[in-house]
Amino acid sequence: MLSFVFFLLIILFLIIEICYYIKNAFLLYDKTIISILNNDFSSDFSKHKSYKNYANLFQLYETLKNKESLEISKDIIYRSILNNIDTGIIILKKEGEDWDVFLMNNYFSKHFDIPKITKWKYLKKFLPSLYQIIEKNDFKEVKIPLGISFKHQDAQLYVMQTSRSEIYDQDYFIILLNSIQNLIEKKEKQAWVNLMNVISHELLNSITPIRSISKNLQELVQQEVISTEDLEDVKNSVSTILRRSDHLQQFVESYRKLAMLPAPKKQSTELSKWIENGLKIMTILFEKENIEVINTISFDRLISIDNQQMEQVLINLLTNCIHALAGMEKKQIIISAEIKERRTFIMISDSGRGIEKEIQKKIFLPFFTTRKEGAGIGLTLSKSIIESHGGYLTYRIINKKTTFSICLLDE
Repeated sequence: MLSFVFFLLIILFLIIEICYYIKNAFLLYDKTIISILNNDFSSDFSKHKSYKNYANLFQLYETLKNKESLEISKDIIYRSILNNIDTGIIILKKEGEDWDVFLMNNYFSKHFDIPKITKWKYLKKFLPSLYQIIEKNDFKEVKIPLGISFKHQDAQLYVMQTSRSEIYDQDYFIILLNSIQNLIEKKEKQAWVNLMNVISHELLNSITPIRSISKNLQELVQQEVISTEDLEDVKNSVSTILRRSDHLQQFVESYRKLAMLPAPKKQSTELSKWIENGLKIMTILFEKENIEVINTISFDRLISIDNQQMEQVLINLLTNCIHALAGMEKKQIIISAEIKERRTFIMISDSGRGIEKEIQKKIFLPFFTTRKEGAGIGLTLSKSIIESHGGYLTYRIINKKTTFSICLLDE
């Protein structure tokens, strides 16, 4: 009898354990599913390895957990990038009929002294001009200049660019604000840095040898007797100082010429006549270097230019072509022109070796040159002259052939 009771107790205990195990198994299953559904990946299911039937479920959880960690890391990096750029950024997210502020970067908040608001409608209080123009354009994509004043300060000019995107049925509207004044100041600062680097480099190239030679001359003249050999050294030193001084004077004159460019005195001139006059001046150099010049311009057109200044532009560009063709077997310069939308384009191409990639961004910098005898103002001066005429000078490289293009607008 006792054995039977003991047996029943064991059976009852096993049934309770099985029920407890099954209950925990279902609870664990529910907890895992709920965690996945709620994107809650704070749990650790590695200690439940005994539930081998749930191995695939746990693997799914870990996979989603790793993906969530990766997405969070990306979000932190992206937000860090957006918060550390000098552009005002605000991203809106559509919620029903209203817009929520999904993200406002630090620059936008600090620059306009706006707290990190959560609703788009709150921005009306801080930046009414921005709010009104976005609402007026019905949250459409635009790129326009916009004057914004805040805290009773004078209005500053910005470039506002907006875009709209739908991602996974979520509607986002992105607003970018760039201060035009900041952009100009950055460009000016960079231009000054580039200019000072060139000027200091040029000055040091002359001052350093002059100082060294002067020191040597000082030692020579302090001698009681100057030998014939020392006298020859003095003559050579003085000649070198004079040559470097002439170079410095030429450098300063080039700078003055560039800085004091007079306003163009325009008059109507035939395109063909301007080209022919420039080619006549260069004829001797073309013949000396065995360069073939092909003028393909088959039409005539009146252009409004300062003949003297634009003739200098043509000479500068053709001179560049001559240097580019040095050492080439085929020496050819092609001049062409076309008319597009009240603009006259004059193209000058050569069959030279082209412009090396590492210096392409520097060719219009004042005093930048790759030639020892060059002053480095030819292209800079040409660009300034054409811009003072209301046009522009560009270049392109196709199959290592360089083409400079002059654009002149009709008046």
